[in-house]
Amino acid sequence: MKASVGDRILIAAAALGKPVRDGEILEVRGSGGTPPYLVQWSDDGVQTLFFPGPDAQLEHFAHESPTSAATDQPMASVAEGEPAAARPARRHVQRWQVDINLYEDGDTTTAEAVLHTPAPRALKSRGTAHRHPADPDVPEIGDEIAAAHALRRLASHLMEVAEIDLKAVHPASP
Repeated sequence: MKASVGDRILIAAAALGKPVRDGEILEVRGSGGTPPYLVQWSDDGVQTLFFPGPDAQLEHFAHESPTSAATDQPMASVAEGEPAAARPARRHVQRWQVDINLYEDGDTTTAEAVLHTPAPRALKSRGTAHRHPADPDVPEIGDEIAAAHALRRLASHLMEVAEIDLKAVHPASP
């Protein structure tokens, strides 16, 4: 792995449900762009000396010359010593969370899925499962089916919201 000052490093979560961690490389202390790197982590602002493992991914920024979509011409490269505000935009890492609440009433299980995002609104959906009277009473199966229905509806609702947002930024031409 070879990095430059200004590059972004992403670390995959070690366990399910944990967020991806990202940070900006402030210094390259190895020769020729090799580790260790002084990294400032975006989640807490702490700077640490970091030796990347196999779960690390590097995104090069400071030394690339991206093209402008409008002109298809190369954009000016940003020097390593320039302030962060002058550097090209970086990917933003976020954490979204889905809560699933399950309710049982007789042979019916209801799941409510709530997607929490940084946006001011939360998206909600419901799913149900009905146990046939001849089936054995195994609550976990009803939970799984109800949750799957709620998540499927939540995914559809999220796609609808994304389509509305896309139309807002790309209105149809007459």
